[in-house]
Amino acid sequence: MTAAELAEAATIAEAALTLDAGEGAALVERLSRPPADRRWTALTVDGGVVMASMSDVPESGTMSTKEPTVGHLDLLAVHPSAQGQGRGRALVLAAEEWLRDQGARQARWAGNPPCYAWPGIDVRYTAAACLAESLGYERYHVAWNMTADLTGDLSVEEDLLRLDQAGVAVRAAGADRERVAAFVAEHWNERWAWEAANASGLHYAERDGTILAFAAWGARPAWFGPMGTSPAARGLGLGRVLLRRCLAEQRAAGQASAQIGWVGPLRFYSRAVGARAERVFWLYRRDLV
Repeated sequence: MTAAELAEAATIAEAALTLDAGEGAALVERLSRPPADRRWTALTVDGGVVMASMSDVPESGTMSTKEPTVGHLDLLAVHPSAQGQGRGRALVLAAEEWLRDQGARQARWAGNPPCYAWPGIDVRYTAAACLAESLGYERYHVAWNMTADLTGDLSVEEDLLRLDQAGVAVRAAGADRERVAAFVAEHWNERWAWEAANASGLHYAERDGTILAFAAWGARPAWFGPMGTSPAARGLGLGRVLLRRCLAEQRAAGQASAQIGWVGPLRFYSRAVGARAERVFWLYRRDLV
């Protein structure tokens, strides 16, 4: 996209994405800077924009969960003044045609990690869900976020003293960010490693020079995640400390609440910071052949 086109898309997204107030421009900008192994496009009509992508499969012999024939609809936004005139449908069909040209045999309205806007369609964006189903998309999975209130107690001072006595140091990543990303890739996957490397904030714990756990925020603008603790360090309470440090940093950046994206362990986040399950996403797919 040219700078002017990017600015136009950001303006449309800011106006249309009412459930993501203030994030539209940041989402367009993030999706326009994906990992190197991703092909992407942004297509526009007057008052509307769609962004789509496909991830290349790595060389034979490497481990990957990428699917070479699956394309993704990453973002669809139509300005409120232009809604109800068929622009959304036209944009989706144009994105599908681009995906076919790239070799896709299936299109998904689902998050394409590590660089994504949402896990799927927020059920409250009902018009988007109706559009997907009218075009023959099948709802095949459900994902959810949790919301953490950042106005409460996020202190970790006592925990840090306890960990220090156990020889564990908790730090914010700086020049050592790539070392933390390498730890993430080793213990989890390259997708989380990319998110750690590109996050706004990254915190980690180590003992005797060995990294034990990490937590990140802002890889997806304004959201928390991912985070993880190596098996050998579980039970030390590192996850709670790193989570709270990240959330406190998000509060300092001006957020009153934070989305914990694509959640698995509901109980952990509920107990650690009183987070509540709140935002639900439907994942859709449709064969293009």
